[in-house]
Amino acid sequence: MATDRLRVIPLGGAGEVGRNCWALECGDDILILDMGVMFPESEMLGVDLILPDVTYLQERKAKIHGVFITHGHEDHIGAVPYLLPLIGFPPVYGTPLTLGLIQPKLKEHKLLDKVQRNTIEAGGSYSVGPFKVEPFHISHSIPDAVGFGITTPAGLVVYLTDWKFDHTPVDNWPTDIAKMAELGKRDPLLLLTDCVRAESKGVTPSERVISQAFDSIFTIAQGRVIVATFASNISRVQQVIDTADAYGRKVVPAGRSMENNVRIALEMGYLHAPDGVVIRASQMAEYPDDQMVIVCTGSQGEPMAALARMANRDHNIKIKPGDTVVLSASPIPGNEVSVSRVIDNLFRLGAEVIYGQDQRVHVSGHAAQEELKMALSMLRPRYVVPFHGDYRHMSIYKKLATSMGWPAANVLMPETGVMMEFEDGHGSITGKAPVGMIYVDGTAIGGDVTNAVMRDRQMLAKDGILMVVVSVDRQTGRVVAGPDMVSRGIVHMRQSTDLLDTAKQRVRDALDGRTNGNGNGANVMDMNFVQHKIKDVVGEYLYQQTRRRPMVLPVVMEV
Repeated sequence: MATDRLRVIPLGGAGEVGRNCWALECGDDILILDMGVMFPESEMLGVDLILPDVTYLQERKAKIHGVFITHGHEDHIGAVPYLLPLIGFPPVYGTPLTLGLIQPKLKEHKLLDKVQRNTIEAGGSYSVGPFKVEPFHISHSIPDAVGFGITTPAGLVVYLTDWKFDHTPVDNWPTDIAKMAELGKRDPLLLLTDCVRAESKGVTPSERVISQAFDSIFTIAQGRVIVATFASNISRVQQVIDTADAYGRKVVPAGRSMENNVRIALEMGYLHAPDGVVIRASQMAEYPDDQMVIVCTGSQGEPMAALARMANRDHNIKIKPGDTVVLSASPIPGNEVSVSRVIDNLFRLGAEVIYGQDQRVHVSGHAAQEELKMALSMLRPRYVVPFHGDYRHMSIYKKLATSMGWPAANVLMPETGVMMEFEDGHGSITGKAPVGMIYVDGTAIGGDVTNAVMRDRQMLAKDGILMVVVSVDRQTGRVVAGPDMVSRGIVHMRQSTDLLDTAKQRVRDALDGRTNGNGNGANVMDMNFVQHKIKDVVGEYLYQQTRRRPMVLPVVMEV
């Protein structure tokens, strides 16, 4: 690969929301941008997280100069402790808060001593290999978020993810429009941009509208106020603290990740709270309900998060009449059912629940159409690649760009793994890297949990399992004992004895006296044949009777 040719590969985050991870490759040099996770969809049974597939990078470990992280949300940092060991522990670069949020993850995985962490600041310039990276501040729902201007041998790349033009952000540090305009004067080759709100017209409201909504809620709340949001949404937590202090209330962080993030942000100065305002849960009994605010995890209906456990009476903090619960987050697509279930349970327990866009208790951290257009106008890149959105978001973004004069051929539409190459000012899609879904299930990562395992789980969940235990004579194949059957998720055993008795008889009829060779009954029975015969006979019969295809698991013992 020529040293002045740039290869750009999304290893996650293109055509999907989450697991953001990009590789920029020039000759023998690679730079990685972000390393996030995606949360599982409902059909991904038992899966905890989904990681970017770094197979392409594993074969090129020696080329990697570093991992540059834009901000501290899970879809940008969550995969760091899982993937760094696979690619040779390249150094990690991030702003102070971002590295502060990564540190406990590395500590949990016992990797603190193995990972070199380098602090970067907005406005600085950092050279790694042939790349020069210039971080610039962007407004998002977490402080210390940055975009990157990256000078490569092929040209300037602008990496702009999870951003909006908020002129009155909570941290009083708006998106650096001057830097974006300056980058635009340098004839950028490529813009990689978040497009998840390309469907939304106008501009995304400022985070300040949340403070107004909180003020209205706190004014009339008679008892405790419980605010559920993402643990990494530090700006939202700051708004809770500010409003609580104004109304003479104490703030209790609840949920392990919320407690950890609040502690880290307070220690590093990214959260500000007057002495005594933030207290521990163990101190709650010292104050009346109308002086309490609880900020917790669980805005997405996660079953083990603090809010869901409160709603199920499985938490030290019990929901009671008089509580006001605020869901300060929009459901991620796919989580709507879980969120609705939590809301229903909260209402059953007598709480007042405030949720939904009409209540203005949440605004997005992502740019809407007019902001996306403004960024294009300022940067004027030769090529544009939308990502961090589903394919429909990318398609709508492409229409926005072409309506502003970009040739359709210059708005590239990659999906995860697609290779794009840029040379002499020209770019195109040239191939595909080997990528797939890398699942985390408990302690198992990747190879132990494959797509085949997912299909088996889906089959078990949909149609159940039937275990057939039978002893056969290894010489003749005749049934000596059984078959015995144990079913789960198909039929109720006691109410379906006729169905299972007939299935047992079908197995006996299929096996008794069968041989697989010369017919004299000596050393001819193939146990693989027996297992397949049982699966075929039982599977066909159960489908005839139930129109379902359960997993049939034959256990054959030779005697």
